[in-house]
Amino acid sequence: MAIREKAFNTIIQCFKRHGAETIDTPVFELKETLTGKYGEDSKLIYDLKDQGGELLSLRYDLTVPFARYLAMNKITNIKRYHIAKVYRRDNPAMTRGRYREFYQCDFDIAGQFDPMIPDAECLKILHEILSELELADFLIKVNDRRILDGIFAVCGVPDTKFRTICSSVDKLDKTLWEEVKIEMVEKKGLASEAADQIGEYVQNNGGLDLIEKLLKDPKLSQNKLALEGLNDMKILFQYLELFGVTDKISFDLRLARGLDYYTGVIYEAEESVRLGSVAAGGRYDGLVGMFDPKGRKVPCVGFSIGMEKIFSIMERKAESSIEKIRLTETQVLVAAAQKKLLEERMKLIAELWKAGIKAEMLYKKNPKLLNQLQYCEESGIPLVAIIGEQELKDGVVKLRDVSTREEVDVCRQNLVEEIRRRTSQF
Repeated sequence: MAIREKAFNTIIQCFKRHGAETIDTPVFELKETLTGKYGEDSKLIYDLKDQGGELLSLRYDLTVPFARYLAMNKITNIKRYHIAKVYRRDNPAMTRGRYREFYQCDFDIAGQFDPMIPDAECLKILHEILSELELADFLIKVNDRRILDGIFAVCGVPDTKFRTICSSVDKLDKTLWEEVKIEMVEKKGLASEAADQIGEYVQNNGGLDLIEKLLKDPKLSQNKLALEGLNDMKILFQYLELFGVTDKISFDLRLARGLDYYTGVIYEAEESVRLGSVAAGGRYDGLVGMFDPKGRKVPCVGFSIGMEKIFSIMERKAESSIEKIRLTETQVLVAAAQKKLLEERMKLIAELWKAGIKAEMLYKKNPKLLNQLQYCEESGIPLVAIIGEQELKDGVVKLRDVSTREEVDVCRQNLVEEIRRRTSQF
C-alpha cells in the first residue's frame, strides 16, 4: 500500500498540474448503460440483478460512466480525472498484473476545441506520468480509427465487418500476422486478397515520415476518412515535437483498440514485452450523445492507466532495492530518557500533533531508551525527540538524528520549526 500510495500521489499531482478536477461515479450502472459500448469485450461485464428485478452491471471502465454523467448533467466542457476500481470477468493473471477487480486512473478532456490540442496534451501527460514513475522502457503507440477505417475501405472490407476486422488487427501486438490473417479469412469471412492488402498497410510504424508517405499513397489519399485522420495525425506529431515527447511515441498502424466507442486518435502505452499495455486511450466523440435524449454530442479525448501493472513493476523494483520502504510518514518519535515521564511525553506529542507534525510514541509507561531508538531504526523514523529530567529543567528537548546519531539540544518553543527544517527533504 505504501508503494501504491506513492504511485497515486505522483499521478494525482500530474493531473492537478494540468488543471484537472476530480469526480466520482457509482460502481453500479444500469446494464443498458454499458451494453453495446465495448465490442467483443462485452462478455467480460459482471451482470447482477437486484431484488426488484432491475438489471445492473459493475462498471467495466470509467469512460462510459463519465459519458453518462456528462449527458445527465448537461456538461459540455470539463477536464477531469477519476481514480477508482473497475470490474471484469476475465481470466486473472497475477504475475502480469491482471485481476478481476483493479484500479484505473482516468484523465479526460471534454469539449469543442481546435483539432489535436487536447489530444497532444493527453499524450504529454501520459509521457510525464510514465517518466515520473520511472518506467524507463515504455513506448506509446499512436494511430487513428479513421485511418484504419480508410484502409479497410480501400482494401475492400464491407462496412459491416469494419469493427470485427478492427478487433483482429488489435491482436497484432501479441500475435503474428499469419495467425491474424487466418482469423480474418476463416473465422470472419474476409476475402484473402483483402486481408493481404490490409497486411501491407498495418505492419508499418514510424513518425512524421510515415504520415507523409501515406498522404501520398494513391489509394489512401483518395479516401475522405483516411485523409482526415492522416492530416490530424500530422498536426498531432507537430504538437508532440513542441512538447518534446516524440522520443517515446510511435505512429503504429497495427494499433486498433478493440473498444467500439473510439472515433479518432487512439493510443496505447507499453512498458515491456512481459507486461504489455499499461495505459490506453483515444478520442470518443460519439459516446456522450448515446446518453443524451436529444443526441447532443460532446467531443472527448482521454486515457486510462491500468494501475495493477504499474504496481507490480514498482513492487518488483522495490524488492530488488536495498533501500527499505517506509510504511509510515512519521517524522519524529517522542522518547523518554528516564522512568515516570509518560505525562511529559503525552504533553509534548500533543504539542507536535497540534502543529501538524507526524509523531509517534511507544505505548509503555516506562520504555527503555534503547528500545525506543531501535523502534526508530526499524521503522525508518528519522528523528527522536528525547526528554529527561534535566531537559525539562532547562526547557529544552534533545533532538537526535537516527542515521548519524548526532544529538542537539533545541529550545522547546523552537522544536516544531527545527523538526520541519530537518524533515523537509523526506
